[in-house]
Amino acid sequence: MQRTVLEEVEPVADGVVSLVLRGADGPLAPWEPGAHVDLALPNWLVRQYSLCGDPADRDSYRVAVRHDRLSRGGSEYVHLFLRTGRTLEVSLPRNNFPLLPAPEYLFIAGGIGITPIVPMLTAAIEAGAAATLVYVGRSMATMPFANELLATHGNRVRVHPTEAHGKPDFTALAATLGPHARVYCCGPGSMLDVAEAAFPAQRLHLERFRPAVKEFAPNQPFEVQCARSGQVVPVGAEESMLDALNHAGYRVPSGCREGVCGSCELTVVEGEPEHRDDIGAPPGRMYCCVSRAVPPRLVIDL
Repeated sequence: MQRTVLEEVEPVADGVVSLVLRGADGPLAPWEPGAHVDLALPNWLVRQYSLCGDPADRDSYRVAVRHDRLSRGGSEYVHLFLRTGRTLEVSLPRNNFPLLPAPEYLFIAGGIGITPIVPMLTAAIEAGAAATLVYVGRSMATMPFANELLATHGNRVRVHPTEAHGKPDFTALAATLGPHARVYCCGPGSMLDVAEAAFPAQRLHLERFRPAVKEFAPNQPFEVQCARSGQVVPVGAEESMLDALNHAGYRVPSGCREGVCGSCELTVVEGEPEHRDDIGAPPGRMYCCVSRAVPPRLVIDL
């Protein structure tokens, strides 16, 4: 973890604040567009936020937090109680939503989903690519960074308040793209579902706030052998692998517990994981908050 000091809390839209976190011990770890960090809040909660500042700024990180009406304690604490000058621990950046090279990009953001897109758009333009942003929200007042983006990038940005214009036509947008364009989309699940139906899967990159609804076979018990200690940890059908490891004394980091943030990533030494995450675990890795194992045993690097 990295120690930071909360330097600035600024309202940037109705119900959204921007936080600037300055490194307390020197330069912060580098990051690339699409990355997020875990922010450890003083109320003992850990929440994940996309970095939306300038990757070239090693002195500070910027994130934005929407006050969720159904807050589980994270966004509520940020909006009601967090004050400048507070020391906060922040994880090293992780990137499950990397910006891949392309000659053309279409970025689509819904509401607070603009946060990972802001540095992506800047990086794409600086790389010389043709880049367009379609930014969707209920109204201009609810859309963080909308005026900033329009002022910086002009007609590359199309702001689409649904109260005034209804929902954008993603199928029509798809018809305007060149054959090598990549589409990056972040926002509410309903919007991402429409994007999946409109754009070719091989060119569409999504980041979800919540996991997509999936169906799996009934949970089966299995065993996890920790390669370094040799300990075998049983995982019951009604518990997660993460919880079983934590109860056995292994402090595996975790954040979302929904398979979308990647903080509980483990290296698989032997056995077959049953992947249930929304990230797409790389070969030899798994996210133990939701993923399980094909019985009877999995060996992991712990």
